[in-house]
Amino acid sequence: MTLLAEILKAETRIRPFIRETFLEFSPHFSEIIDGHVLFKMENQQHTGSFKIRGAMNRIRALSLAENKKGVVTASSGNHGAAVAKSLTIFQTPGIVYVPEGTSEAKIKNMEQYGVEVRFEGNDGVIAELAARKFAEENGLTFISPYNDLLVAAGQGTCGIEIGKQLSGESVDEVFIAVGGGGLISGVGCYLKSIWPDVKIIGCQPENSKVMADSIAAGEILDLPSLPTLSDGTAGGIEQGSITFEYVQQYVDEFITVTEDEIAEAMVHFMSVHHQMIEGAAGVAVAGLLKKQAELNGKSAVVLICGGNISLETLYEVITE
Repeated sequence: MTLLAEILKAETRIRPFIRETFLEFSPHFSEIIDGHVLFKMENQQHTGSFKIRGAMNRIRALSLAENKKGVVTASSGNHGAAVAKSLTIFQTPGIVYVPEGTSEAKIKNMEQYGVEVRFEGNDGVIAELAARKFAEENGLTFISPYNDLLVAAGQGTCGIEIGKQLSGESVDEVFIAVGGGGLISGVGCYLKSIWPDVKIIGCQPENSKVMADSIAAGEILDLPSLPTLSDGTAGGIEQGSITFEYVQQYVDEFITVTEDEIAEAMVHFMSVHHQMIEGAAGVAVAGLLKKQAELNGKSAVVLICGGNISLETLYEVITE
């Protein structure tokens, strides 16, 4: 089954359980690029991020036997919360592995749904390996944050909404923050199926740009990551991840941004649109601002992927 076919199936499978988030026109940012800017507000999605789309699609597709046994996943926060909420809806047992240093706000977001949270290592890949091992040893289903066809397909339903909300009108460029690549794979796949000429722009923090460097090298690299405001995209990529080939196929360009640029973009967006966003969303906004000179007269969609930010981090961002 192709990714596009699975995205269309996911739309039917999860539509009753997810929100259709706003595609909000921004007069302010449109003036900056002398063009047309729209923000896809996934910070308003259930659990505060786009992740519920992929998690819900994967869990909804479990067999009765798999559902009864339960699932294991690994997450820096948003995917874990999405899995946890999905588990409560379908009454499925589950465990979430997270790396040390994960945002306290995101941990609380997971724990409120009653899921067990286990800490493992200081990188998403380490947490994933531990979760996979536990799942295999105990006969449970592992749900990857990105390296899963059904997860990427669920994220692709965000692209379906964008296409519908634009009522058939095309867009020139779409800016999406990239970690493991599930979101940009699904959204890029669907949007290029309806708008072949649309440019999909992957945005990453310079402190953790594993996907961008891997794409440039033509293979998945094992690279260290430095601390970043964009904790939702931080960390490595699992070897053999299906998203690597999807990113090669659907992403036209990568932009990397500094921590100062991320913080400035977050404050800029929040001061104009009066909504909290997390660091990963700030990366996409920073990508737009970094490319503004090339966008004159063009239309752009920026995916605001999440709004889960701790008050401590928010305070640091707005006071620096």
